[in-house]
Amino acid sequence: MIQIDKINKQFNGRVVLKDVSLDIHEGETLAIIGRSGSGKSVLIKHIIGLLRPDTGHVRVDGTDINAVPYAELRTIRRNFGVLFQGGALFDSMNSFDNVAFPLRTFTEKTELEIADEVQTCLSMVELPDVGPKSPAELSGGMRKRVALARAIALRPKYILYDEPTSGLDPETSNTIDVLIKGLADQLKVTSIVVTHDMHSVLSIADRAAFIHAGRIHWVGTIEELHLSQDEILRDFVKANEYYIGDPGI
Repeated sequence: MIQIDKINKQFNGRVVLKDVSLDIHEGETLAIIGRSGSGKSVLIKHIIGLLRPDTGHVRVDGTDINAVPYAELRTIRRNFGVLFQGGALFDSMNSFDNVAFPLRTFTEKTELEIADEVQTCLSMVELPDVGPKSPAELSGGMRKRVALARAIALRPKYILYDEPTSGLDPETSNTIDVLIKGLADQLKVTSIVVTHDMHSVLSIADRAAFIHAGRIHWVGTIEELHLSQDEILRDFVKANEYYIGDPGI
């Protein structure tokens, strides 16, 4: 379980997060939604300790990650897989070596064991044959899927997705959504998906947390989202071409 307790963050005097508290339950898929610049990506950087709050606490399985030595923080981070917005593949490596990178860095597995694990991960994202290809040879959707294979290579307990469908066409976005949902079921992971794409939210999430002006404005299940009368939330959803309360959704 991840507990975010009253964190605040400013950059050069500009308040980005204000008294943010949020519990992320084990095994769920939580969508963190909000407009661009609302603080979504800053929040998930706090979850893995890439940023430290000015005040407040982030606890992962009961441990305050900002109160432990760096060596312990590194160990905690091994429980996380991260799919960055652009994929963040190493251009100098082919797809196989990109997926193998965390295995070579953080485990004592043999090259034969690593090869088996890489092939398993690539198959799980439905790209079993792309190992020899460089990132430049892949489409945008394929690069994200290779990056997702890398994110699951260490069999994390938590997977963070930062705008996983950003810049993708609707068909490819749907493929990514199906993978996110399938991996959550198959690997029994807790998934945190930062997005403003309501198509994805309604397809994959158990709950949604809506950030507005740096605060957690609303949290609830997808069913509760449909029924919500909160005007700020409704305006955000309508801007994404959905209408709360529409039985056709």
